[in-house]
Formats: sequence, structure tokens, C-alpha cells
Amino acid sequence: MTRGPGEVVVTGVGLALPGADTPDALLRRTACAVTGPAAEPFDTAARIGRRGHRYKDRATRLALCAALDALRDARLIPSDGEEVTVPGDTVGVVASSNLGNLDTACLTAAAIAERSAVDLSPMSLPNASSNVIASWVAIRHGLRGPNLMLCNGATSGLDAVHWGAALVAAGRVRRAVVIGVETHNAVVEDLLGRSADELLDGAAALVVEGARWAEGRGARAAATLGRYQRRAGLSGCVEALLPGGAAPGVWFTPERYAEGPAGTGAGAGTDGAVPVPEAVPRYDVTSAVGRASGALGVLQCVAAIGWLARAEAGTDAAPGAGPEAAGLRAVGSEAAERRAAGPQAAGSEAGAGSGTACAAGPGAAPGPVPVPASRQALITSGDDTAEAVAGLLLRPTPDRCHPHPPRAPLISMECSR
Repeated sequence: MTRGPGEVVVTGVGLALPGADTPDALLRRTACAVTGPAAEPFDTAARIGRRGHRYKDRATRLALCAALDALRDARLIPSDGEEVTVPGDTVGVVASSNLGNLDTACLTAAAIAERSAVDLSPMSLPNASSNVIASWVAIRHGLRGPNLMLCNGATSGLDAVHWGAALVAAGRVRRAVVIGVETHNAVVEDLLGRSADELLDGAAALVVEGARWAEGRGARAAATLGRYQRRAGLSGCVEALLPGGAAPGVWFTPERYAEGPAGTGAGAGTDGAVPVPEAVPRYDVTSAVGRASGALGVLQCVAAIGWLARAEAGTDAAPGAGPEAAGLRAVGSEAAERRAAGPQAAGSEAGAGSGTACAAGPGAAPGPVPVPASRQALITSGDDTAEAVAGLLLRPTPDRCHPHPPRAPLISMECSR
């Protein structure tokens, strides 16, 4: 018996960030204040080369780096290629960026106003399109499923994760690449009134996949996507996700969330209580990578995967000890290991998988195994001053392997191959 079509798991993670190339590294940077000189900007050429990228803006190049890493981590792309090994129409793309190509759009508009459209470069003009990031990721890897670009403010990253999962759960695709990316430049700095060192210059990506399709190809799942909510305030969003005041295992807070004593602070509810018990550990990813805008929700999910790996390994109380210390290799670490070991080591593992996303064996429960709130990661974007707050639960994937999982039938609206 296989899991229901609505269960969606994360099978790949990719990062294009200075100083953090795995979920655990991002979590450690978030938990411990970074001292010393700032890390060098992420070198996109080292990941994807320079050929064919001369006229692409930096946000697009960063997104291409993160997406490539996530697809390889999910074992959908071989170490020596860029085309997916599954039918392209089974893979969709959802990207989130509020400011990614703002400089191109503004400079293009200024050039037209000051001179004329004749002066515009035909090579750079496509970068002014709002969906250029999602489109280039799809073109680069031959992904022919639905292609969405979200520019939805503070909640945009979590919204992108939700819509990627919705495409999978509805049977439109079997898997989707979800990308969050932002960069800083003179136009962005002027608009936000902040210096470059306060702003994110990087990208994160996830591969979200139907559990049954991950099982069928022997893929390893790092986490299962839980409930998603959008509400007018933070307290209401948290209550909808965790009714009855249940305490999650960890809380990834909104950007620069300020919480004072009970009854005060931006997150205090109408009854004077903070939305999450004070004993629950809090992480603000933006303290490590800068204000992340539309990329925040995806970055939070990557960091939460690092936390889930530590919790499973029993090392979540030690910020300096990653999952490898307990013999656990988390999703996202394989791509970094392959880059360090070279193409021969990468190719030797191309067909392997640990099988944590497996079908239930005979006699197993037909639905998802309930997971206590204390083992789940709560992720929120936005605060009570925003018009909307998005929240998502990320939970571990139970190991319910069976040596010969049955083939699952196609569901309605599922692609034909």
C-alpha cells in the first residue's frame, strides 16, 4: 500500500550562498553569530561555468546554481549532465523573487525614457521579464511542466513551496523545483534604503516530490511537507497550524522578528501571549544571510531540514555538531561532497539511494503516520504588521520501507508518462 497522493516530500536541496553549502551549514551559521570578515560572494561560474551566462542577470545565475544542486541532490540529473533523467513534463518550476531583476527593469525603463527603445540591447532585454528566473531554469534543464514565478512580498518564498506542493498533490506534475533567490545592487539598495551587507545575495532550492514517485525511483526523502496556512496575523497563523497551543520542536521566525516579554512585541496575540512557547528554540535565518525578501521561505525550509536531520540523529541540542557526527548524512550534503570529491566520486553514487521515502509494508497504516508537534519545524514569514502571514510545518519522513513497493496507479490530472 502506498501513501496518498497528497503527501509531498523533499528529495533534493540546493544552496548558492557564501559560506554555507548544506542545510546543516546554514543552520550552524544561523545559530552562531558569524565573526570576522564577510565571506566572498558566491561564484556562480564555479558551479555552472561562464559559457552561455554572459547576458543573464545575477539573480538568474544564482537560481541556476541552486536548482542544479537540488536536482543533482535529488538524483534527477547525472553528475556529468544537465538534462533530467525523467520525462521533462513530469517536472515543474516555481520560483520566488521580489527584487531579483529589479535593476534590469528599472534601467530598461530609464533608458527608454531618456533615449528610446532603439538603444536597448536585444540580449539583455529578456531579463526585464518578471518570469525570467523560472523560465531559464526550465529551459536549462528541459523542464516542461507548469512554470510559475511568484513576487508576493514577505510570504513569497513559503507561498512558492506551497504552490510547488499543490502542483504535485493535484497530479499536474510528479515533482517540482522550488527556488527562492534575491540579490543586492545599487537599485535594490536605493529602493530598500539598506546597504549591501544587510541584504541577501544568494539562492536556495528544493525538489518537492510525490512520495509515491520518490518511492518508485528509490529516492531518499529528507522531510515531509505538513500543513500550510495564510492568515492576517502571526498568532492566528500559528494557532491554525498548531491548534491548542501545541509546541513545535523549533520555530523559524519571520525576518528580524522582535519578541519582547509576554504581552509585548510584534508577535503578541490579543490575549497577551506570544504565539510560540518561550522554551521553543528560535532561528532567524536572515541574521546569517541578510534580509531575504522573496527567498526567505525557501531558505527557512532548507535550514529546517538541517534541524530535522540533527533531531533524528539526536544532536539538535549541539549547534556545532552536524548530522555527520552521529553517522547521518542529510539531504543537501551529497551534492557538496560530490563537488569536493570530483566527478568520479559523483558518478559512482548515481544509482544509489537510502530509501527513506518508501512504501508502507503489509499491514501498515494507509495514511501518513502522525508526528508529534515537538518533532515538527514551524516556519513563518511575515508578522502582525503585514497584511498576510504564511506558515508551514515541516516534519520528518517515517522510515516505512518495503523491499518491493507496488507500482502506484496514475491519479486524475497526472501527466501521461
